[in-house]
Amino acid sequence: MATDRSPASSGSEPPVTLWGRLLGEGLVLAAIVGWWLLSLGLPDYIIPSPWQVVEGVYSLFFDPVKAEHTLISTLRVLGSVVVATALGGALALLPRWFGFTDLIVHQRIQPFLSSFPSAGWAILGIIWFGNSTPSVMFVQVAILTPFCLVNVAEGLRELDRELIEMGTSFTRARRRVFFKLVVPLLAPYVMAAVRIAYGVGWKIALVSELFGADRGLGFLMLEAQILSDATTVFSTCFAIVLIFILGERLIINPLTRLAANP
Repeated sequence: MATDRSPASSGSEPPVTLWGRLLGEGLVLAAIVGWWLLSLGLPDYIIPSPWQVVEGVYSLFFDPVKAEHTLISTLRVLGSVVVATALGGALALLPRWFGFTDLIVHQRIQPFLSSFPSAGWAILGIIWFGNSTPSVMFVQVAILTPFCLVNVAEGLRELDRELIEMGTSFTRARRRVFFKLVVPLLAPYVMAAVRIAYGVGWKIALVSELFGADRGLGFLMLEAQILSDATTVFSTCFAIVLIFILGERLIINPLTRLAANP
C-alpha cells in the first residue's frame, strides 16, 4: 500500500556499509553451515544436504523436463501480475470517470476481494476451469487484484490537484490531461502495485498450482509430497527465490526508475 513516501523510492537501495555486508554474508554462511551439520544426522527425506538442493535447483533451470515446469510457472505469474494490475487499475479509475461507482468499488468490491479466502478461489478455479492454466491464473488474478486496486486508488488520492487544475486550464480535452498529467503522476503508484503483486504472486503460485494444475512448480511440489521428496521441495522454493530476485532486478527495478523519471 502506498505511504506518504513516494513509491518510486522503493526501487532504490540504501548504501550498504562494509560491516553490514560482512554481517549479512556471514549470517547466510552460518545458516548454510548449520543446515549442512543438521543434514548429517537426519535422512535425506527430512533434511537434504545443501549440495543436493543446489543440484535440484540446477535441474529446475537446465533439465529440459523440469525447466518446462519452471517456465510455465514463471509465465503464469507474470501474466497474472499484468492482468491483475490492469484490472485493479481500471477499478481504481472507475470512480474518477463515474462518480456514482465510488461506493460500489471501495465499499463493496474491494472488501469482497480482499477478504475472500484464497482456498475458496482455488476450489472455484478447479470447478470452473479444471486442471489448467486458466484455472491457475484465475486464482492468482483474483487474489492479486485487490492489492493493485488499493495501491492505485491511494495514488489517485495523492495526485497534485493544483497541477491537474492547471492542466485543465490549458485544454478541455480530458483524455489529453489524463495521459499527459495523470498517467505520469500515477506511474510510481502503479509500479508499487506491480512490485507488491509480483511478490505476492510467487507466494501464492505454488498453492494455486497445487490445487489446479498438471504442470508447473506446484505440480512438482505435489509429486514431492506424495514421494516424501524433501529435496524437490527445498529446490523448488529456492528456485522461486532466485526467479523472484532476477525478476525484481531485471524488470521491476528498471521499470520503477523509468516511472519515477519519465
